[in-house]
Amino acid sequence: MAEAAPALEAWKADFLQTCIEGGVLRFGTFELKSKRISPYFFNAGLFHRADLLRSISTAYAETIRDFVDKNPLPIDVLFGPAYKGIPLATAATEKLADLDRDRFGRLSYAFNRKEAKDHGEGGNIVGCPLKGKNVVIVDDVITAGTAIREAIDIIEREGGKLTAIIVALDRMEKMPAEQDDDPAPRQSAIGQVRQRYGVPVLSILTLDEIIDGLSGLGTAEDIRRLGDYRDRYRASD
Repeated sequence: MAEAAPALEAWKADFLQTCIEGGVLRFGTFELKSKRISPYFFNAGLFHRADLLRSISTAYAETIRDFVDKNPLPIDVLFGPAYKGIPLATAATEKLADLDRDRFGRLSYAFNRKEAKDHGEGGNIVGCPLKGKNVVIVDDVITAGTAIREAIDIIEREGGKLTAIIVALDRMEKMPAEQDDDPAPRQSAIGQVRQRYGVPVLSILTLDEIIDGLSGLGTAEDIRRLGDYRDRYRASD
């Protein structure tokens, strides 16, 4: 008899429910940028409403706190890559201080400008200067890894030290090949980033956790289609 999947932690289950009820996580048939046909779609751009923003900032903060409870991780600054990462990092900074003022009460945030400012204080960075700081990137997802690599380049150029990355969702799927039906094992974009930079890449939810947590929230058909998609495109990492 197969073992039952472990129940999601309460804050993960609450976040998953909020994503579904708020239309952030939808089920159906969606063509991705990779041309894969996905049975689900996650749109972090919809966290613009106050209750939804509170939900994701709480989930980021809980994920970071849970990791720090078990692993030594120096954090001085949460960095939000422009543009989606800006409100996510800002809200998560405040929520971490709210959860644990002793450890995170003096945590800072920063984000980059797309174009350098040539007047006033100038520069590319808004918020805390990154020089000499331990920096955690906060973003929605890592799809191809291009945006994350650009963010890491900015942090290094500004003299900061990357210590971790956190995203809302780990899709757990392998990178596309020229022929995407190629069954050969491949890493995910997150796996490639972990390997290249040697830092933890955390996520609020994984595809496994979505499937495990869908009982009572999604239909049996939704769960079956997500499982089939996971099995077809599961990453090797």
